[in-house]
Amino acid sequence: MRRIVVTGMGAVTPVGNNVEEFRDAIFSGKNGIARIASFDPSELKAQVAGEVKNLDVNAILGKAVARKLDPFTQFALIAAREAMAQSGLEGTMERDRIGVCFGSGIGGLHTICTDHQNYLEKGARKVSPHFVPKMIYNIAAGNIAIAFHANGPCTAVSTACATGTTAIGEGYRTILHGYADAMICGGSESGIDPLTVSGFANCQALSNSNDPETACCPFDKNRSGFVMAEGAGVLVLEEYEHAVARGANIFAEIVGYGSTCDAHHVTAPDPEATYVTKAILEAYQGLDGMDLSEVYFNAHGTSTPLNDSTETTAIKKAFGDNAKKLHISSTKSMTGHMLGATGAVEAIASILAMQNDTVPPTIHYNEPDPELDLDYTPNTAVKTPINGAISSNLGFGGHNAVLAFKKI
Repeated sequence: MRRIVVTGMGAVTPVGNNVEEFRDAIFSGKNGIARIASFDPSELKAQVAGEVKNLDVNAILGKAVARKLDPFTQFALIAAREAMAQSGLEGTMERDRIGVCFGSGIGGLHTICTDHQNYLEKGARKVSPHFVPKMIYNIAAGNIAIAFHANGPCTAVSTACATGTTAIGEGYRTILHGYADAMICGGSESGIDPLTVSGFANCQALSNSNDPETACCPFDKNRSGFVMAEGAGVLVLEEYEHAVARGANIFAEIVGYGSTCDAHHVTAPDPEATYVTKAILEAYQGLDGMDLSEVYFNAHGTSTPLNDSTETTAIKKAFGDNAKKLHISSTKSMTGHMLGATGAVEAIASILAMQNDTVPPTIHYNEPDPELDLDYTPNTAVKTPINGAISSNLGFGGHNAVLAFKKI
């Protein structure tokens, strides 16, 4: 069996625009949720979100490049640049042995909304010639491949809120089965727009609180829905022997991936949690034998009544009485829900937890739910030996994806 390791990480998030800033934020319990600033949300039910802040896209990518890209692709390229620079991978192998597996839950939503408005108000001639290559959801993967001359497999995946995790898992399998020796993997999202916020709010998925300190409270008794967010996360995966031979800095080993579908409902998870449990156990095989007190579980933890209950049920079914040994938290309590990007960013959080032997907290946890009785690391980070990590994500449509990492 080939071993696959992580040699680069990149992040753009509501609590930091690179991995170092993100690390410091999640261990200090920083709240990235605030009143929406990119437009006036006064007429909307949901008025708070986790927006990316103080990111000078033009300075990083160049104005000529940035204007041709939807924000979700801008975020993707910025995160990929950080991950590739960190990895030192460029130029170390044949170009057709490097691939990309990257996705988004929505794609170029801002471009769709802007150009549709131009069409309605000004006519067909005012639709941008860049409209199609800016809005198609595979274009982030394509632009990453172009930027880094990755001529191997290039795939765009979308499994809603599980997208980032699925992309990393499928990239892992691509290397495992020999189709590539390195993969640039992850997800990005920029969907904070009146149309999308209204849609999520009207299907009763979003929090009914517009207080940034109470809107996102995973596993808390008063949770009422998720808070939308945006950003990107990228991991560079590499075959172990190749990474060692070139003296790469190895952050973690990816040792498991589980992928299932509830096939139950378009938005609600199956309360029996049968196939979430199966995905967790499939990923956990790579950590089998490790004491669960040394494992960090980065939960999907959306702060919705159904998700947090179902995920707790799945963890209990997977690990029985030992589930209470796990160090669990939801970093969405700080970032909000980055949709297609969230799994990739949470994979980075899981690796950082191992690197720093620190469990990031679930902030805004004020009133325990008596039915949810595991260790959710309330409000304050915990220092403890962490030798393994599991990251779980669930998406609309019933998609379940889970990754397992091991300290190396």
